[in-house]
Amino acid sequence: MSAQVHTSSSNNVPEIVPLAGRVGAEVRGVRLSADLDAATIDEIRSAWLRYKVIFFRGQHHLDDKSQERLTALFEGKPVAHPTVPVVQGTSFIHELDSRYGGRANSWHTDVTFVDAYPKASILRALVVPPYGGDTVWANTVAAYEDLSPVLRELADKLWALHSNEYDYQARKPQASADDVRRYHEVFTSTVYETEHPVVRVHPETGERSLVLGHFVKKILGVSSHDSAHLFQVLQEHVTRLENTVRWRWSVGDVAIWDNRATQHYAINDYGDHHRVVRRVTVDGDVPVGIDGRRSVTRSRAPRASAARAENAPAVAAVATA
Repeated sequence: MSAQVHTSSSNNVPEIVPLAGRVGAEVRGVRLSADLDAATIDEIRSAWLRYKVIFFRGQHHLDDKSQERLTALFEGKPVAHPTVPVVQGTSFIHELDSRYGGRANSWHTDVTFVDAYPKASILRALVVPPYGGDTVWANTVAAYEDLSPVLRELADKLWALHSNEYDYQARKPQASADDVRRYHEVFTSTVYETEHPVVRVHPETGERSLVLGHFVKKILGVSSHDSAHLFQVLQEHVTRLENTVRWRWSVGDVAIWDNRATQHYAINDYGDHHRVVRRVTVDGDVPVGIDGRRSVTRSRAPRASAARAENAPAVAAVATA
């Protein structure tokens, strides 16, 4: 990926400034709106596909409704989170508030526990801590391309089970009682289990990317022991530092990422300070593996009995960003 600055002749005159060698670019000179001219929209979509995550500084004019309307720029419709209620007065906005469990420092792709998980996520910063609270993105296409031929051949054949009910206790041992309750009552109010190919083919670019992250419950067809090792080997290729970009938030910033070609990690390093971001997602397509097989949701059921819930793993955030 060459570090070139691209400009457009449209009224908004977008300037595309790469931020890292493999992923991420800032788009300057654009006032985000669903009513942008066609040339500017083409520039934004092209940058989004190429750089995987794009950033817009100081979009203070946006409110919840205009944020929801931005999904039209990506040829899709807004879609609500499968289990977490939307912000009151909105149709699709999902809020992550650090006071109410909105802290999730783990690598993931949004909502992969369903089959047609979102193709894009649009995140807007409302309250930013004085330090910390950055978000990091990783390029899952570059991660796949970095695999040795032997590992790539293996990954091409693998499938994984993803679920919103998974073992998070080791990752978040300090979860509060309220965090645990929100996890049981909200995030896993319906439990999903979906099988995805570990390698999917991007429907717009034709690129191959790794479908992993913390919603993976098990690599299918191998023992739990081998599954854990395989997951670790492949996931570490995703999160290598040279494969990432880190964004320091300011109020009014907007990040838009290709959820089919990235993972991200919201860093919980800001102590008791307050952080609020709001997200809307764009409806996605069902992933297709390189053999042409499509992902499938194997189960979707209301959360099991309270007794089972009491023994389930604790999760600090009812959703992630």
